[in-house]
Amino acid sequence: MGRWAKLRWPLNAWDRTLRIGEKNGRKRSVLVDERGVPLSLTVSGANVPDVKHLEKLLDGIAISRPEPDEAHPQNLCADAGYMGKAAMQAVVDRNYQPHIKQRRDEAEAKRTQPGYKPRRWTVERTHSWFNRYRKLLVSFEKTTASYISLLALAAALTAWRQTITIYG
Repeated sequence: MGRWAKLRWPLNAWDRTLRIGEKNGRKRSVLVDERGVPLSLTVSGANVPDVKHLEKLLDGIAISRPEPDEAHPQNLCADAGYMGKAAMQAVVDRNYQPHIKQRRDEAEAKRTQPGYKPRRWTVERTHSWFNRYRKLLVSFEKTTASYISLLALAAALTAWRQTITIYG
């Protein structure tokens, strides 16, 4: 009997995270506003594709969204990891206007259109802010719940710092 046959899946978030597949580690997905303030977080194994997180990420927004209208649609910018019919349908069902581009498309637009600013850098900047917390840079946490708690604390501190710069 193999090693995995004896182990069972954890029934709650406090159990150990088992390694599944080829990649070790965890992946965090973050939904941010236009200033880089985190609105929603999800965590999974590193071998899970990004598109699997999308519905949970969009449904887990911590604040209430204003209702979009014709004059002020709510845009959702994402990278190529969120491409596909199922992902587009999930975005449209939640009243977002999708802008899902590959990195080379944004680089081409920046080169050919004067004044074009890529939007993906706000999420990358937020990930960089999270990586400044050394405890989050490499995850040594044994449970998923403790890692999510540390991410939530980092997100709260990031939101607080952004609020101070906006209103302070």
